[in-house]
Amino acid sequence: MDLATLNIMESLRDKLRTDMNNFTDDLANGQCTSFEQYKELCALIRGRAFAERHLIVLAENLERADNK
Repeated sequence: MDLATLNIMESLRDKLRTDMNNFTDDLANGQCTSFEQYKELCALIRGRAFAERHLIVLAENLERADNK
């Protein structure tokens, strides 16, 4: 994997992780004033977790392809 691709993937993963941490902090600090807000925040966290997992798998696949 070239350096530019690696940097883009790391930046995206860092942003996803920062968002998840911020949303989790909001949940822990009682920022949701309704169940609807709670569900929306949980969905945002879940979506970013899925995206992060896909990004990790993509990076692993690219590494394996480079090593062949």
